[in-house]
Amino acid sequence: MSISESRQVLRGVGLDSGMIDDVIDDFCRRGYLDDSALAGVLVTSGVERKGQGRVALSRALAQRGIPRDVIDAALDELPDDDDERALEFARGKARSMGRLDPDTALRRLVGQLSRRGYNGAVAMKAAKSALREAAFGGPTSGVRFVDSD
Repeated sequence: MSISESRQVLRGVGLDSGMIDDVIDDFCRRGYLDDSALAGVLVTSGVERKGQGRVALSRALAQRGIPRDVIDAALDELPDDDDERALEFARGKARSMGRLDPDTALRRLVGQLSRRGYNGAVAMKAAKSALREAAFGGPTSGVRFVDSD
């Protein structure tokens, strides 16, 4: 739990603000509550298990009542690889969209990426690349050969 969530629970059981502060201080001192550690765990989990982007991670941490400076510090620990994570997620989804027309597949994939917290440009780029790869059977090298005939 975050410190903010803990405060809410303690308010719910009827403790006054002075007692709540004492309990929170004691729990922080003992290491039972640590917003920085919680933010780190949630960021790692969001990236590894859910494939979330920075926007979704930031929103999830804020909803837990974690302070903005702690959120920023946790996100700063992430490598700057939103493009790679978005593409990896999109590749997994693109394989199942082969039966859809290209516009529908692109729209759905961009929507899925956006809901995971990737910004519009990153989502569009990843979706287009993944759908192109799926259509041609694998990652492209970026090298194109043109017939001279």
